[in-house]
Amino acid sequence: MKISELMTEMRNPRSENLDRMSIMEILRLMNDEDRKVVSAVEEVLTEVEKAVNLVVQTLKDDGRVFYMGAGTSGRIGFLDAVEIPPTFSYPEDKFIPILAGGLEALRRAVEKSEDDEKMAIRDLEEHDFSKNDLLIGISASGRTPYVVSGMRYAKSLGARTICIVNNPNSEMEKLSDVAIVILTGPEIITGSTRLKAGTAQKMVLNMISTVSMVKLGKVYGNLMIDVNPTNEKLIKRAVEVIKIITEVDEKTAVEYLKRANMNPKTAVLMIKCGFDSERARKILNENEDNLRKALENSGC
Repeated sequence: MKISELMTEMRNPRSENLDRMSIMEILRLMNDEDRKVVSAVEEVLTEVEKAVNLVVQTLKDDGRVFYMGAGTSGRIGFLDAVEIPPTFSYPEDKFIPILAGGLEALRRAVEKSEDDEKMAIRDLEEHDFSKNDLLIGISASGRTPYVVSGMRYAKSLGARTICIVNNPNSEMEKLSDVAIVILTGPEIITGSTRLKAGTAQKMVLNMISTVSMVKLGKVYGNLMIDVNPTNEKLIKRAVEVIKIITEVDEKTAVEYLKRANMNPKTAVLMIKCGFDSERARKILNENEDNLRKALENSGC
């Protein structure tokens, strides 16, 4: 398929006179076009559910989840991956973002890197990517050589693959166990997929990582029970979570958080069940580090 035939590269008739519009007219047009993203994501929720199941199973089997992309898509993957450890206290080596051009491409465009097929394989090899891992390829076009090469390599090892793309019938779709094809349509600036396509990719990655963490016991109700309290804001958040679940005052919550070695789950179990920190930690380990299961099975 020629690049001009890609849906994301077509001209949007609504913005053909964009440079002649007023600021407010452009803003309203952008806002109106962005509304279409939500509907486009709604159309692929079944595929997103399949992706979440693959991610959860991979992590339960001690595998790793890799995000691979170039340009905007790669940076969006990087953003999602690096926010998982502080939000859910999840190991940094379990969600691994791989960006064409490396870390340098985070701060400036390294455009040629997206065509380097050999680099994709080298980047995966550097992380000892194996059949036990899962690769999520991200690309608006679905044909980025760097990402396609990485997905081919993953498949050659017997690993499972997922793609998040914004055009139908792409090479990446053919290489995927689960294909998430979000049809966001032409951008208001022709081919600028940092707009609707990028927004859709971010929404889907948010869904995949967040729901996966919920299903792995990293959330209690809608509370960030596994927050990693590494700064003042996050310590206050952990204290508030403990207060809400146990109904203790702030002083008590702070005291138990410290006694639990800054682990909110452990602190909650100590307060509600009367356990010491060692006993609480043991109960959590016996219940897959799932607070709800630990409380139910302890009769607290």
